[in-house]
Amino acid sequence: MDFTFTEDQIAFRDSVSRFLMTEAAPELLRDIWETESGRSPELWAKIAEQGLMGLSVPEADDGMGMADIDWALLLQEVGYYALPDALTDTAYVAVGMLSALPQGHAARAYLPKIASGSCRVAVGHPSNATVADAEHADVLLLAQATATGLELHLLTPAQCEIKALKSIDSSRRLSKVSWTASDATRVLDGALGQKVWDTAGERGALAAAAQMVGLAQRMLDLSVDYVAQRKQFDKVIGSFQAVQHHLADIVTKIEFAKPVLYRAFYALQHNEPDLAVRISHAKLQCSEASWFASRNSLQVHGAMGYTWEVDLQMFMKRAWVLDAAWGDKGYHSARLTQGLLRSPNAPVGPGATFDRESAYCGDCSAQAAIKNIAEEVAA
Repeated sequence: MDFTFTEDQIAFRDSVSRFLMTEAAPELLRDIWETESGRSPELWAKIAEQGLMGLSVPEADDGMGMADIDWALLLQEVGYYALPDALTDTAYVAVGMLSALPQGHAARAYLPKIASGSCRVAVGHPSNATVADAEHADVLLLAQATATGLELHLLTPAQCEIKALKSIDSSRRLSKVSWTASDATRVLDGALGQKVWDTAGERGALAAAAQMVGLAQRMLDLSVDYVAQRKQFDKVIGSFQAVQHHLADIVTKIEFAKPVLYRAFYALQHNEPDLAVRISHAKLQCSEASWFASRNSLQVHGAMGYTWEVDLQMFMKRAWVLDAAWGDKGYHSARLTQGLLRSPNAPVGPGATFDRESAYCGDCSAQAAIKNIAEEVAA
């Protein structure tokens, strides 16, 4: 199995990174966090102009028709810059749900609007206790449990009672949504809707996992910059071996989370039988990487890391809320355990995950990254 991304995918990732480097710089994020809405219409318009809203929208509906694997690198960049908007829920999860509807279905009319940036969609998946961005959405996709499965309903904010809630991440606006199901709001019945909701849950969990890898990398980069400047005993603290060990451990966590994440994207795109196991494995591994990066980054920053003045706190908070989104550790641990123990001959271990000719080597990547960090802090 080859985890090497194509030149086009890498070039696209780099292009998005350059765009977000300018448009989602930390000082701009702070300004957005402190607004009443926690959103920037100007930033949303620029994202739409870049074509990011239409990545997964079918070409027939004015989109680019890109597949799940094409999001793997993009979502890491979304996490790296802690993008304060509902790009993933609208452009990835919701688009996937609407694209699964039969041709000619009335709800598919929202796809061109999403691609143009004129429509935000909030997704109320049962795995989340709250609905992200419900108060800013133009439409909401909500689930209704029935004897045959989860129905898919489409409502406008005017048809719902939306109660805003507080979040540790000021840019992640959460709400409690109360609503009443009816024939007029039903898009799919329980039998068909369950399949759509199941896939949406997998995409949401994988999107959160990919963003947490990006967040872990950002926390590492911020820490490298800090220890290269902070001095104690007339020496930069990055020259101390104990500090280097903290950073090297973060690198290892990140590099060993990446192949698990990419394997899960492959399983999702090809609808493999063990998809649930792959997704839960990725969510747990990436959660561990982001939590570990948070702890070690705080350690090297000292008490400064907790303060509002330091950029680190923004990325830690985003990692913490994504850890609990789209299924927490308990949910994914249980699902992973059940999947592995369902069969007495379940393939377990690296030999069953990657073949010998895999083009991605976590060991080699981690060693190279550790060497680069050591050279940077010593310079």
